[in-house]
Amino acid sequence: MAGKAPERVLSTLNADGSRRWLRPKLSEGAFWHKRRVMAYALMFVFFIIPYLELNGKPLILLDIPRRQFTVFGTTFLPTDTLLFMLLFVSILIGIFLLTALLGRVWCGWGCPQTIYMEFLFRPLERLIESGRSGTLALDAQRGLKPRRLLKWAVYLGLSLFLAHTFLAYFVGIEQLVRWVQLSPFEHPTAFLIMAGTTAAIMFDFAYFREQTCLVACPYGRLQSVLLDRQSLIVGYDVRRGEPRAHLTEGRAATAGDCIDCRACVMTCPTGIDIRDGLQMECIHCTQCADACDEIMDRVGKPRGLVRYTSRDEIEGNPKKFLRPRVVLYPAALTASVGLFLFFLTTQADTDVTLLRGIGAPYTFEADGRVINQVRIRVNNRAGTERQYRIDLARADGAEMIAPENPLAVAAGELKTTSVFVVGPRSLFHNGERAIEFRLSDGADFSATFSYTIVGPVEDDNARGGGD
Repeated sequence: MAGKAPERVLSTLNADGSRRWLRPKLSEGAFWHKRRVMAYALMFVFFIIPYLELNGKPLILLDIPRRQFTVFGTTFLPTDTLLFMLLFVSILIGIFLLTALLGRVWCGWGCPQTIYMEFLFRPLERLIESGRSGTLALDAQRGLKPRRLLKWAVYLGLSLFLAHTFLAYFVGIEQLVRWVQLSPFEHPTAFLIMAGTTAAIMFDFAYFREQTCLVACPYGRLQSVLLDRQSLIVGYDVRRGEPRAHLTEGRAATAGDCIDCRACVMTCPTGIDIRDGLQMECIHCTQCADACDEIMDRVGKPRGLVRYTSRDEIEGNPKKFLRPRVVLYPAALTASVGLFLFFLTTQADTDVTLLRGIGAPYTFEADGRVINQVRIRVNNRAGTERQYRIDLARADGAEMIAPENPLAVAAGELKTTSVFVVGPRSLFHNGERAIEFRLSDGADFSATFSYTIVGPVEDDNARGGGD
């Protein structure tokens, strides 16, 4: 028979390995009120974005099937590799800088997991189950409880709403509305994605909950390399609080300000004791600080026993704002963002890609001439429709047949057409010939593109075509 672990491995596990459900006590302090304003503002932004447009395009639309990503009215294509790389690097450096300066402020103030858990799902739980005491009482009962069934029904409705809103970021609000009005059998793939997303949200907030932060999210495990001793953390002032002593008549005069009431532990949404020092599980939500400040007010002690601080400050070391990472990170961030904006603002409003035709690389006419199919993909980034004229700029004896010329491309549209380049066998040297295409809309855009057509490999001397 396996023995119990000598100590708790996770705050959500009992010593015997069973699930320990966390039912944190709400502490409505100054930090909590500020976080609530931030949370509801971010929720509103998340809900409203799919309905907004900029420059005639959705504010944000991540169209994966078409491989087009529209962000703040600008559409990015798979060919924008450099822009994607610079954007990703900028976000990564920004996270490093934010963590170096403000610690895990993202986890406590901006992460969707924290926002929806602490300011939507958990408040509804307290409302439906009559507060923390009611929830603990239901935990102690066996069988299905009406209040808990009602809570899960409300959770399911919220999960459906959040899943549909999330899907709108990928298909657009108009398409989503049409799908909602149709039978799921008419759009099974989208329906299954929505159902899977709903199930994932329901599982997360009804069952997995804070374990997403403790087990699934890697950010906490990275804090050892992202934080330094001057980084802002939510910490317990050991020098002021120790030694702990309960508030009794026989309390020694040398006792610290901490009365060991465990209010900071009861309010923690991840179930840790902030007095044990900096821990991976701490999401810097400041609930412990709000709880401790309330206790300090009651016992007539100054606030701030648990507060925003740094490890060096707790140990009495001087504060140093200028340190290598807060100099190098902003410099790197400035460079990456600058390059991103430069390439974004200087890129052409038309992208042209030349692709070889599908099937055989070349075919023959009845008279022996060689035919190359060339696919021309044009993306019109401009705000109006354009008519693109396609010509052979350097033919070298070849001629072009274009079934669709000029090519009409609507604003923001990506369109592909095929042209056929026909030339004699003598045109090719070692099976190749370089040619040039010119595309022009007659006004704002005109560019020449090199391309190599292919043909049969023949003896140049035998045909009199040697160079």
